[in-house]
This record gives sequence, C-alpha cells and structure tokens, in this order.
Amino acid sequence: MSEKVEKASELFLEGYNCAQSVFCAFCEDYGIPFEQGLKMTSSMGGGMGKLREVCGAVSSMFLICGLKYGYTSPTDDETKAQHYKHIQDLAKIFKNEYGTIICRDLLNMDSDGHIPQTRNAEYYKERPCLKFVEKAAEIIKNMEKYI
Repeated sequence: MSEKVEKASELFLEGYNCAQSVFCAFCEDYGIPFEQGLKMTSSMGGGMGKLREVCGAVSSMFLICGLKYGYTSPTDDETKAQHYKHIQDLAKIFKNEYGTIICRDLLNMDSDGHIPQTRNAEYYKERPCLKFVEKAAEIIKNMEKYI
C-alpha cells in the first residue's frame, strides 16, 4: 500500500468522510493547508451531503485531477476537452472495479437523512467505504499511467 493510500485510509478510520480522506491525503502535494482541504471537501461526504449521489472519494479524485490538469481559460476548448477526458478515464477505472461511481449504488442504500452516523466498529464493519477511499487514492497516486 502506498503512503498516500495509507494516509487516506488512516484519515477515514479517524472519522473523516470519504471525500476528506482522499483529498487531504494529497493536500500537501498541492500546497493546500490540511484544514482548508477538510473544509473544501466536507460537503461531499456521503455522496454530496448524504444525498448518495457521486461517491465522495470519487469526487475528491476528480478535484485532485483538476488541481493537476485542470483548465483556467473558458475559451481553451482543447484543454477543457482533454481534462474532461481525464475525468471520464478516471471514472471508468473506478467503475470497472465497482460498477458505478454513485454512492447509493455502491452502498445499496438511499439517503438516510442528514444526521451522520456514529463512527464505531459496527459502522466500519457494515460499510465498504474504506475500500472505495483506498481505490480512489490509489487511482490518483497512479494517475499519470491511467490518463
């Protein structure tokens, strides 16, 4: 397990959400203060605020790709197209492993309200989220070979 994957895993097991865990494992690489990274990605846990939409680990994977390869000019269609291809390539890798990037399908559950569940041994036993966090961190760690 790479250092980044291990860091993402540790953060998740400390109680940070899936998006925070993946993104913040890479904050230092992009000069983003840890606390700022936590705040930036806090809304994405549980598939966007427990809406069970796009998996938070996947969302952070896309954010990190944007930090490295994103475009800045609204008229640079070539760079924009290449960036969107990168995002689709990354999504495909995750989908090939788990069949989807949608939280509700990954967990086989719909939104269960806005109250976060207590993180304890039972929570981690029931949720496969750790493997999604680790896979997203692994994909980003090896991003250059995939895109």
